[in-house]
Amino acid sequence: MILTEVSSRKDKKDFHKLPFIIYKNIPEWIPHIKQEIENVFNPKKNKFFKHGEATRFIVKNKNQNLIGRIAVFINHKKANTEKQPTGGIGFFECIDDQKTADLLFNHAKKWLKERSIEAMDGPINFGERNKYWGLLIKGFEHSPVYGNNYNPEYYIKLFENYGFKNYFEQYMYSKNIHDEIPEKFQERFNLIKEDKNLTFRHIKKKELSKFTEDFRTIYNAAWVTHDNFKKMSLEQSKSIMRKIKPIMEEELIWFGYYNNKPISFLIILPEINQIFKKFNGNLNLINKLRFLYYKWKGTCTHAFGVAVGVSPEFQKKGYESGMIHYAREYLQKKNRYTKIILTWIGSFNPKMLSIMRSLNSPKHQILITYRYLFDRNLPFERCPKIKK
Repeated sequence: MILTEVSSRKDKKDFHKLPFIIYKNIPEWIPHIKQEIENVFNPKKNKFFKHGEATRFIVKNKNQNLIGRIAVFINHKKANTEKQPTGGIGFFECIDDQKTADLLFNHAKKWLKERSIEAMDGPINFGERNKYWGLLIKGFEHSPVYGNNYNPEYYIKLFENYGFKNYFEQYMYSKNIHDEIPEKFQERFNLIKEDKNLTFRHIKKKELSKFTEDFRTIYNAAWVTHDNFKKMSLEQSKSIMRKIKPIMEEELIWFGYYNNKPISFLIILPEINQIFKKFNGNLNLINKLRFLYYKWKGTCTHAFGVAVGVSPEFQKKGYESGMIHYAREYLQKKNRYTKIILTWIGSFNPKMLSIMRSLNSPKHQILITYRYLFDRNLPFERCPKIKK
């Protein structure tokens, strides 16, 4: 087997070609957009290069056939907040062969050890957790939601045979738009809507700067108890809103206010992978124009919940029920959407898991983020749960 670091134009082409070989007989698979993947490895596009480093490799057999690929990276700011300095691997693809997988994992480990790293998580992204994160272990009958990973079932044994262990699970839930909301959930909404100090407003593109700052305010309050939390800057908030603006529908993104103070948000977007599956992973100029056409045509019949946040002093009071009520009302009124998929909730997040249980939402897919400790004698610890 021949392992090559991706550097040339041909290497990059091979890196993107391999998944089409692996998934050629798997109709549920939808390729990631190659331009977006390339941005992950472009220091001019990915801010994580300011405090990190990344590279990627491809493997060919003796006949020069592509058989595997992997990316390896370090976020130096986060790495040293762990008990063992931890890096990551991602964009893993491999034929059903443990020796090939082990070659990729071993090379990633070697690269990380040379940089004083003592553990690796995977498959993860050299970026935020909202994309390319986790290994699918259940729900193979469903196509992936935009930005989420999909993989053959045999990848589980490739990771676990090597020695990776379950660091945390990622749960995705689904709900038919016209399913009844549980009575308790409706009761909570009926109670809070009587509070005259409480208002709910959907986002308005013409007031995007105001909602951008409201989003940042709530996020920084709601996520402060998360592991390795770092406050969101205004520039980060602006970047997020810029990215979702072309696909957002105003009445799918809701904010809650108490005495005009922002206290909660719910972000739902059209499930654009229903369009991207037509593009073979290539968002070139022609496909950008085709995207606008398919979006106008109403190709997206599923919506996906991207994020929900509630300021700590307003948690456990049912305020999320108000935002869900109004978003659901809009989805039903549009009469185009049939399903909402909620992505993704970590096993370390008991508050959000409790909300999903109250909604009686079935699990759509389950993914795992694995961790591998280089010192095999050290005790393994799972991801700590968010403080209550």
